Amino acid sequence: MKKKYLNLLLIPILLVSASVYGQKKNKPNPLKEDAIQSIENRYSDLTNLSDQIWSFEEIAFQETQSAAALSDYAESLGFKVTRGVAEIPTAFVAEYGSGSPVIGILGEFDALPGLSQNKVPYKSPLHEDAPGHGCGHNLFGVASLGAASAIKDLIEEGKIKGTVRFYGTPAEEKFFGKLWMVRAGLFEDVDVVMDWHPAAETKAAVQKGLALVDFQVEFKGQAAHAAADPWNGRSASDALELYTSGINYYREHIKPTVRIHYHIQDAGQVVNVVPDYSRIWVRVRDSSREGLMPVYERVQEMAEGAAILANVDYEVNLISGIHEVLVNRTGSAALQKNLETLGPISYTEEEQEFAKKIQEATGKPENGLVSKIEPMEETAVHSMGGSTDVGDVSYVVPTIRLSATTAPNGTPWHSWAVVAAGGMSIGHKGMAYAAKALSMTMVDLFENPELVEAVKADFKENLGDYVYKGMVPPGPPPIKSNLQ
Repeated sequence: MKKKYLNLLLIPILLVSASVYGQKKNKPNPLKEDAIQSIENRYSDLTNLSDQIWSFEEIAFQETQSAAALSDYAESLGFKVTRGVAEIPTAFVAEYGSGSPVIGILGEFDALPGLSQNKVPYKSPLHEDAPGHGCGHNLFGVASLGAASAIKDLIEEGKIKGTVRFYGTPAEEKFFGKLWMVRAGLFEDVDVVMDWHPAAETKAAVQKGLALVDFQVEFKGQAAHAAADPWNGRSASDALELYTSGINYYREHIKPTVRIHYHIQDAGQVVNVVPDYSRIWVRVRDSSREGLMPVYERVQEMAEGAAILANVDYEVNLISGIHEVLVNRTGSAALQKNLETLGPISYTEEEQEFAKKIQEATGKPENGLVSKIEPMEETAVHSMGGSTDVGDVSYVVPTIRLSATTAPNGTPWHSWAVVAAGGMSIGHKGMAYAAKALSMTMVDLFENPELVEAVKADFKENLGDYVYKGMVPPGPPPIKSNLQ
């Protein structure tokens, strides 16, 4: 009752923000107001930039135009930009300021294959079979850069001291580009990293997600005429079928937290040839790296068994593997306060109607967009959901994470529905909101050394004696790969 009583007494600040981006519950401090105003001043630039990236439709390690648009914009604002970091042409770092603290922020911008979509509430590809931003990454990188630019303004004006660093992080959807950025030591001098992700609700992100490993299995046999002399053939396709049968029988005997996916990439080219080559891409997930590894070892053994049965050779090649997220609840609590200060995002009747039409088209309850700030959740022992290479960043530097609404409630992620919402005002509002919440929390970190130390202490306690080791093969990132 006390909070409700105080809320009635507050006078809204920045009327444009109050009507468009959400009603404020508590008055921010002056530096946070400056950060909010900075983002509002750049709102047109940020939405245009987001729409550009939305239209580029670029997949992992091919985000040439998207990376250029973001890095060029950062440079125009006065950031020092270093392109092509970690041997990745589309990875970059944009930095402003000097000294401590060093606060980083992550920004993704890759799309997903086959999800191109017009800005309409029903399935309608913009370009047939082209990629689309089914995870909202056109909004992700832009919002993070918007937050970094607000902090840059405060440093430039002498209102805070330290360094803000934006990381342009490609290939999150497939190869997990952050792994190579971690390996290159790009986070070694950072005090705290901020991160967010588009979602169907707005909240401090305190769930761990799933650890993951990606690998390819290749089977190599002997070709022969499928009718004239099949006995002279040793079928790589037989080995592949035996392997997938083994995986599918194994599913009965794994823990409920485990997920196994596979994609058959090559099982032979024509029906009248015993195929001498086959290839499959396999992904194993679990709620922790610890639980993941025994499953990974077992499915590798199955590949050997399938090869023996089919009398062919085989080879297992690691693509990459990522950790679950190491949640930092101390930093999340600071973020939660800023969410409560900003209040929920406000939507027009037209936006809610657009959302309900998407829900109708995807067979979901037609309840529109979620517009509320929930209390901070407890962190589940076995968090489910997706996976992210932010997990590996969180094992080398304290990481604070946010989810912000950019798509209708309940609609399928990695689908045309998210692409549609992310290309219009629903996505734009979530993008601007995320930039504000992130920048406000970054102000807390710059203003309050004790908070930085508390966030670091939380990180050290959760990490314990665990020694981080990235799961990537030796050599450069797979910029050119048969997984593309």
